[in-house]
Amino acid sequence: MAKKRVHEIAKERGLTSKEVLAKLHAAGIEAKAAASSVEEDVAARALDGGAPAAAPPAAAPAAAEPQAAAEPKAAPAATKASPAAAGDGAGDRPVRPVRPAGDGGSAPAAGGAQGKRRRVVIDSQASRRDSMGPPPPQRPPRRRGGRRRRPLLEEPPVAAPVDTEIPVIKIPSGATVKEVAETLGLSSAEVIKTLMKLGEMATLTQTLPDETVVVLAEALDRKAEMVSAAEEEAEEIVFEDSDDELQDRPPVVTIMGHVDHGKTSLLDAIRETEVVAGEAGGITQHIGAYQVHSGEKTISFIDTPGHAAFTAMRARGADVTDIVVVVVAADDGVMPQTVEAIDHARAADVPIIVAVNKIDLEAANVDKVKGELANLDLQPEDWGGDTIFNNVSAKAKTGLDELLESILLVAEVEELRANPNANASGSVIESHLDPGRGPVVTLLVQRGTLNIGDSVVAGAQWGKVRAMHSHTGERVQTAGPGDPVEVLGFDGVCEAGERVEVVENDRRARQLAGERAHRLKTEAIARRGTRKLTLDEVFAKAQEGVIKELNIVLKADVSGSLEALMDELAKVPQEQVRINVIRAAAGGINESDVMLASASDAIIIGFNVRPLVDARRAAESEGVEIRSYSVIYKVTEELRAAMEGMLDSVEVEDILGQAEVKQTFRASKVGMIAGCEVTDGVVKRDAAVRLVRDGTVAWTGRIGSLRRFQDDVQEVTEGQECGIVLQDFADVKVGDILEVYSTRQVEQTLDN
Repeated sequence: MAKKRVHEIAKERGLTSKEVLAKLHAAGIEAKAAASSVEEDVAARALDGGAPAAAPPAAAPAAAEPQAAAEPKAAPAATKASPAAAGDGAGDRPVRPVRPAGDGGSAPAAGGAQGKRRRVVIDSQASRRDSMGPPPPQRPPRRRGGRRRRPLLEEPPVAAPVDTEIPVIKIPSGATVKEVAETLGLSSAEVIKTLMKLGEMATLTQTLPDETVVVLAEALDRKAEMVSAAEEEAEEIVFEDSDDELQDRPPVVTIMGHVDHGKTSLLDAIRETEVVAGEAGGITQHIGAYQVHSGEKTISFIDTPGHAAFTAMRARGADVTDIVVVVVAADDGVMPQTVEAIDHARAADVPIIVAVNKIDLEAANVDKVKGELANLDLQPEDWGGDTIFNNVSAKAKTGLDELLESILLVAEVEELRANPNANASGSVIESHLDPGRGPVVTLLVQRGTLNIGDSVVAGAQWGKVRAMHSHTGERVQTAGPGDPVEVLGFDGVCEAGERVEVVENDRRARQLAGERAHRLKTEAIARRGTRKLTLDEVFAKAQEGVIKELNIVLKADVSGSLEALMDELAKVPQEQVRINVIRAAAGGINESDVMLASASDAIIIGFNVRPLVDARRAAESEGVEIRSYSVIYKVTEELRAAMEGMLDSVEVEDILGQAEVKQTFRASKVGMIAGCEVTDGVVKRDAAVRLVRDGTVAWTGRIGSLRRFQDDVQEVTEGQECGIVLQDFADVKVGDILEVYSTRQVEQTLDN
């Protein structure tokens, strides 16, 4: 019997795949996705209104039998009532109703007892007794003397303690003492008093670190939760648009997967451009957003890097996407970043399509890839699952049309729609500082239409749209839902992942950006406050040695790379040498950066950026070192080497051997001679020695003379006897242990 896919049946009947799936489910036919296959005639019966067979009609006569049996019983009562009704006139007097035999009481007997009348007792006090309530309690009986017994006093039941949970109070990160007091509902004097009890002096307008606020709330019997500005923005905004206002929009697809599995090459093969040649080492360093056309429909693609350092950028790509395509190399299988990409897609609750790349290689093993992904709960359709797998080759450009068809199929099921007539809103995909054009921000419009001249705000930055360019560089006037565009006109470089909104005018945009900038500034002050040392820690560090610090000015081409660089620097051990990033920004290295580095004794690190001419001249005159990199791991490797060079060398002790004093001799010209036996290792003449008596070090010095028989020797090995004279020490006793050792200088590393 022929089978067809659900989406093919929907296309033939002019319905959506979702409607066909709903009708199939209502008919009891199991179909998981639009790509599932069903029997053609069974589906046709379900769609043409065919219903499951009705229940057999044999139950109807059985149900009718009790009714037929009840009719003869009611017949005599009807017969008795009819003469009375016929004998009297309709308007003479009311007829007393006759209670039917089946309504209550005892039915008349089957014999001649049908003529007996029933006796009905009417209780006239029933209604009054019901309103009086329960009877009063009886009094206790009298004793012999005439006095009544007192009832025993019963203690009232003790109420069980109710566990009242302390409500959680959300406090913005970077709050001042005054703001914390207002949020907790206390006076500022009480908060400052509690801080003094905790050993911290603070003024009314001083910003408190997050850890201090949590400890303070616990001391005041409150429960606080710190909320950062990013967490507040993360709350999903729900728009109420009617169905008439919604229109279909292009799906946003994110390409994710492990490094070097062919994500960018696959996207290049789809859009027939070359980007890999411009990437360092073939690794995508920042997000690119592009659009391709498949027939009459458009698909927006976001390419995310697979490098281990760019976790946050992959997560940001998954947050703005509708469909995730996980690319897995057929010759390599599932790798760590593959699992991470799947986790990001599941966290964003978006459908997953698997593209098995590099199937043209000899070592390709598609079944192995399917088995590994099946262990991650991604069951292929041909194995009875609901995950679409496509075999593709970016190099040979095979299987690309099937991949685009699968994407459009999933997008049709998802019913992606948006209101194009509202104020535009979306997300920042990437941003960088162009020397000629200023801040350039790549946006993905998610709702509404963005026009030239709109006032926009994105986090702490605001601006007015001066120009927009598509992914091909073409200048455009408008951008609708699902379109990625480059926007010029912001007053600064936006943070990647920030939400972009169109507001009514520039004044409102400037106000919102100023509030967000102030919030971020107070958060930064709070974070810096948590890194400060206490007096006890400073004293302990002073005992160990001077605290060393490496100042850095960090510049990168885009904000996403800057974020990844900061995360990598945080992983470098900083117990002995601390990294202090005094400035981190996107854009080229300018003269202001060089002056700041010169005043702070810092080095400048540039990632995919070069110093301008004025900056290079200033660096040469000021003696500031500028280092440029294109691969992120080179930055951390050389930083570790520079930090290890700032560490002082340490003195390491090597134990050479031990000798036990067996006998002592005194000579007039030499002094006290210790007759020893070497019990371990070797004893050298030029080595240092410590004398251990009863487990305690009694003396430390050097060997003055070492002899074996009558000869001066340089060393004596284990098991041999010798005579040792200690330099400037004569209090040697039998049983003492002489421990011989040497010292050497060793360069420190950050790991030890």
